[in-house]
Amino acid sequence: MALMGLAPWWAGCGRQAAPPAPATPPVDPEYGHLLHAQPPLPTVRLWLGAEEIVAEVARRPVEIATGMMFREELPEGRGMLFVFPGPGRRSFWMRNCRVPLSAAYMDPRGVILEIVDLNPMDETPVPSESDQIQFVLEVPRNWFARHGIGPGTLVRTERGSLQETFFGRR
Repeated sequence: MALMGLAPWWAGCGRQAAPPAPATPPVDPEYGHLLHAQPPLPTVRLWLGAEEIVAEVARRPVEIATGMMFREELPEGRGMLFVFPGPGRRSFWMRNCRVPLSAAYMDPRGVILEIVDLNPMDETPVPSESDQIQFVLEVPRNWFARHGIGPGTLVRTERGSLQETFFGRR
C-alpha cells in the first residue's frame, strides 16, 4: 500500500511537461490582418531629400495587412514603410485605421511616383497608377506637402537605397 502512494511521484519523475504552444494572435480569416493593433515594428531612419523620418518597417504579410490598423495616433516625424518582395500594382485602404494618412507609392529604386491621401476608416481601395510599386510609406496626413516632398523624390536609409537596405545588392 505504501508503494501505491509513491506511484504518482514515480510516474512523473524525470519527465518534463511539454512547453506550452506559442499563442497564435487572432487573424481576420478573410483579409489576413490582426484583430488588434500590432506591436511596434523595427524602425529605419529614412531621408527624403533633406527631410528625415523614422519609420516602422512592415515586411511580413500579416504586418503589411495590419499596417496602422487600430492605432490612435502617428506622431509627426514618424511613419510606416511597407516593403514588398517585388514591384507590382499596390492598393491601400483604411480599414480599422483611425488616423488620417498620406501614402507615397515608390518604385524599386525608392523614387516616389505617387502620393495619395487616405481617409480614416474608409474601406475604399486607393490603387497605385503604376505597376512598379515596391515600397509604400505612410505618414501623418499632409506631411509630404508640408515638407515639399513630391513625385521624383528619392528615399534612402543610412545604409543606402531601399533596395540595398532590404534586399542587398541584386
